[in-house]
Amino acid sequence: MKKIFDIFDIVKSNPLFQGIAFSDFESMLSCLSARTSAYNKGDVILLSGDTVNFVGLVLSGVVKVIKEDLGGNITILTELGVSEVFGEVFACAGIDHSPVTVQASEDVKILFIDYKKIITVCSTACPFHALLIKNMLKQVARKNLVLTQKIDILSKRTTREKLLSFLDYHRGAAKKFSIPYSREELAYYLCVDRSAMSNELCKMRDEGILKFSKNLFEIM
Repeated sequence: MKKIFDIFDIVKSNPLFQGIAFSDFESMLSCLSARTSAYNKGDVILLSGDTVNFVGLVLSGVVKVIKEDLGGNITILTELGVSEVFGEVFACAGIDHSPVTVQASEDVKILFIDYKKIITVCSTACPFHALLIKNMLKQVARKNLVLTQKIDILSKRTTREKLLSFLDYHRGAAKKFSIPYSREELAYYLCVDRSAMSNELCKMRDEGILKFSKNLFEIM
């Protein structure tokens, strides 16, 4: 396993580990049966339908969470970077089989934690367990906010409205900002045709609504 201090330095910024002291961290990882694994770009970390028995935390790289329907159409639900987690919603909902696929967008390292050991106080009554459960509830609440954001974006009627809503969420207070998706991935995320989306972006650029270069955007 990667050096304990290096892992702690990464995960301490995640809300799930808020308030966890380094002095408790190594024993906590042991109690939670934690392990690390490395994946190459394009590797599937979790396949839709697989049994979910862990929470995954990204130690390096980026992963994408995707959903595929019966017709083979792919929707990118989100992308997760360093110190972000996946699988925690399934833990709290009691879902045994994953409804989504998690895939490496680039070379990644993942910390896996047995989620049942997170949400169940162990026999030795480790002091950090109650804190972990509290943090888990906050984590799920934040994830629900992100999903609500996407529902708001996808509820827009036209491709232009979806694009502007998406870009508005991602820009925050910045005039210039970058997005985490390629054009193909953005089309999957917005559930629109890629060519139609690209045409709409060019129209908005020509109309002076926005400027862009690859993944860097500026709303005028």
